[in-house]
Amino acid sequence: MDGGTQPLLQRRPPVEPPQGNGDFTAILTVLFGFIVIVSMVLIPSSSPTLKNSLTILHQVPEGHVGVYWMGGALQKTTTTPGFHLKLPLITHYEPVQVTLQTDTVRDIPCGTKGGVMINFDRIEVVNRLKKESVYDTLLNYGVEYDHTWIYDKIHHEINQFCSVHSLQDVYIDMFDQIDETMKDALQADCTRYAPGIEIISVRVTKPSIPESVRRNFEQMEDERTKVLVSVERQRVAEKEAETQKKIAITEAEKNAYVSKIVMEQKLMEKDSLRKQEEISNAMYIAREKSLADAKYYQTMKEAEANKLKLTPQFLELKFIEAISNNTKIFFGNKIPNMVMDQRLLGNFLQDLEGRRNLEA
Repeated sequence: MDGGTQPLLQRRPPVEPPQGNGDFTAILTVLFGFIVIVSMVLIPSSSPTLKNSLTILHQVPEGHVGVYWMGGALQKTTTTPGFHLKLPLITHYEPVQVTLQTDTVRDIPCGTKGGVMINFDRIEVVNRLKKESVYDTLLNYGVEYDHTWIYDKIHHEINQFCSVHSLQDVYIDMFDQIDETMKDALQADCTRYAPGIEIISVRVTKPSIPESVRRNFEQMEDERTKVLVSVERQRVAEKEAETQKKIAITEAEKNAYVSKIVMEQKLMEKDSLRKQEEISNAMYIAREKSLADAKYYQTMKEAEANKLKLTPQFLELKFIEAISNNTKIFFGNKIPNMVMDQRLLGNFLQDLEGRRNLEA
């Protein structure tokens, strides 16, 4: 090469950036946008299962816990109510209620002991899944655990009950016991096989029976109502009669008591009068006795006095006084004899008195 000439510089072509990385980023962006668009368009109208699999952000309602399956395997981890994140398509999520819920079982046919087919239109079972038993229950029986232990079990227990009881028992006599019987049967099996399920109560509606049988029952009920009305009327009449009887007895007892009081009052009055009469009689007897004693004493004294007076001299004196007081004058040959006779009387009395003294 000449010294005056400069070497020609060869131009290199410009280096272009690699096209592969840009294309990959664009593909990822487009794919992500497509997934977002598909999620926004398809998820709202898709099934809940697909929605729970595709969503990233999900919400657990109040009264529920979030349960997760990763690759189809149930996870022991549960979440509380609120918003949570998960991997779409890989992790599946289901909310499980842990508060009281009512499962309604409809159209339960059964045959009674007598062969009559009846149908229970609706049976409601109030139950609750314990929060600490969610994992074990779902692991053994799945999310639809209530189908196994409530829906299917109600059908079984109702048919068992109907098969050993007559239509009269199921429809009337023992209908009020079906609720408790179903509750006890469900709870017994749940306690044994699924302890996390708690049966609170069971409500059984009246079963539907054939129309002809229903009319017969209505007629029986009408007759029974009439009998009950008659019995009640009879009971009311008996009560009224008993009340009247009690009133009459009370009135009679009152009258008897009043009569007794009046009789006692009269007896007391009579007794008082008797005592007054006794006192008066005693006073009269005492007074009469005193008077009689006084008179007797007076008579005795007078007799004694008269006895002392019966002397010949006193008699002669009385005779002379009597003669002297006589205003009549008798004349005749017998007058001295009459006077002599009076003297003889005085002598006789004197002799009689002397004899008495001697005898005494």
